[in-house]
Amino acid sequence: MSDDHGNVFDGLLGGDSSQWAFGTDFEDPLAGVDTTVPDGVNHAELAAYCLMLGDDALIMAQRLSEWCSRAPDLEEDIALANMALDLLGQARLLLARAAAADPGVVPVLPPGSPVPAEDALAYFRDAGQFRNVRLAEVPNGDFAHVVVRLLLFSAARLALLEGLRASTDAVLAAVAAKGVKELTYHRDWAARWFLTLAQGTEESRRRLLTALGALWPYQPELVTAHPVESSLARAGVGVDPATTRGELDTVLDQMFGMSGVPRPDRPPLTGGGRSGRHTEALVPLLAEMQVVAREHPGGRW
Repeated sequence: MSDDHGNVFDGLLGGDSSQWAFGTDFEDPLAGVDTTVPDGVNHAELAAYCLMLGDDALIMAQRLSEWCSRAPDLEEDIALANMALDLLGQARLLLARAAAADPGVVPVLPPGSPVPAEDALAYFRDAGQFRNVRLAEVPNGDFAHVVVRLLLFSAARLALLEGLRASTDAVLAAVAAKGVKELTYHRDWAARWFLTLAQGTEESRRRLLTALGALWPYQPELVTAHPVESSLARAGVGVDPATTRGELDTVLDQMFGMSGVPRPDRPPLTGGGRSGRHTEALVPLLAEMQVVAREHPGGRW
């Protein structure tokens, strides 16, 4: 290309020759949104609640992203990657909200580190500090496994976000308003595949039933309230997940009825991710997700 026309890549850096790590060139994810904590709401509780919802989305996004290039066909490969991006966007907003509500939750990094608060929360906490439900973290299995997991997760999260649209916290209400549209697609995608596998071949049905049996014990945690969730629900900020149990059961029973799959009869697992008690799978998941950030906490490139 001649000098008269310049370099086709001139605009990539916006006139700044420096480059960055950890999303430091991005706008504040909460820019333009009212981040005032509603009157009477405990800042620490609001931050804890946002971590719970944000960690659910972050860890589920990580598991879904592991399917990139491994799905049965290109269309479903792209669908899974896009759903992971949807959840990652929710996680970024919720982690940023947690940091804005209570800066004390953000890990302390070396002076001058360019890592924004939401990335610090994602990459510099240990497993015991995460508050996600355990369904999100269990290792991936086969395609039936991702279908069942996504159906259980998205149906429960959709019911919760539908109620969260009425939150008195502007950030949570905005996240929920957008998230409802995303989660509706996630739920319907998983439901379509659940029905397809259930009514497909003997092998596809066998795999579906195996995945459902393995994942069902994690399902009750989705509709079990932590004290923080109950407290913020009473304050009009959050949603008590226990109040969504009926809606979730209705959705799942409809799917079981259509597919001819019996509702599992498996006891729930004890403990819970909301209190930082996780499966062994979370540690290696975080090790892979966090390795670059932890190696270069002050990185700029």
